[in-house]
Amino acid sequence: MDDKLSIRLNIGDEYYPMRINKDEEELIRKAAKIINDKLIQYKTRYADRDMVDLLAMTALQYTKKFLDKEEKENQTTSINEEINQINIELNEYIIKNK
Repeated sequence: MDDKLSIRLNIGDEYYPMRINKDEEELIRKAAKIINDKLIQYKTRYADRDMVDLLAMTALQYTKKFLDKEEKENQTTSINEEINQINIELNEYIIKNK
């Protein structure tokens, strides 16, 4: 059975045919809506810009947010690893000094 779905997405006044997994449809449509909402904001603020400029600005903003989130997650992972290492060392110390 084919788990693929053919859809047409409207992004920035253009339609894009896509073949996606059925279970991804809601997420992909939500992403397209978020992009279009941001494009409308930029279009209002920067009426003299063309759609390519607005799309570039939108892509830059969301890529920056993604990278910020990824960096925070990496910092959290690093801190958790350090805490785990300290915990191991403390346990070893406690066992040696019982």
